[in-house]
Amino acid sequence: EVQLQASGGGLVQAGGSLRLSCAASGFTLDDYVIGWFRQAPGKAREGVSRISSRDGSTYYADSVKGRFTISSDNAKNTVYLQMNSLKPEDTAVYYCAADRRYYRGTYYALRPDLYNYWGQGTQVTVSS
Repeated sequence: EVQLQASGGGLVQAGGSLRLSCAASGFTLDDYVIGWFRQAPGKAREGVSRISSRDGSTYYADSVKGRFTISSDNAKNTVYLQMNSLKPEDTAVYYCAADRRYYRGTYYALRPDLYNYWGQGTQVTVSS
């Protein structure tokens, strides 16, 4: 059974950092792509970043490029999202998701509807 467990959220001041973790079980990262998404109150879920262990490719939303870094540790079957220079607008519930399908291009890589498996969210709150 594919399972994803997101953790690492919290309250941080603007300019601070957090590292989110997504622990995967029931599959290996080599066979799936992992994406990070977020949803702020009253807003649609949006893609933040994606990684493929198959070829090491990564994608980022423009809003986080240069501030967030996605990485994976295949030995631990865990994907991380290092978030630096956090802004109040980064406040949201963050989710990790997985899918076997591999798409090239930011548009497809960060589409929530193209992911079948979702973990529970972890709250990130950035105070100004």
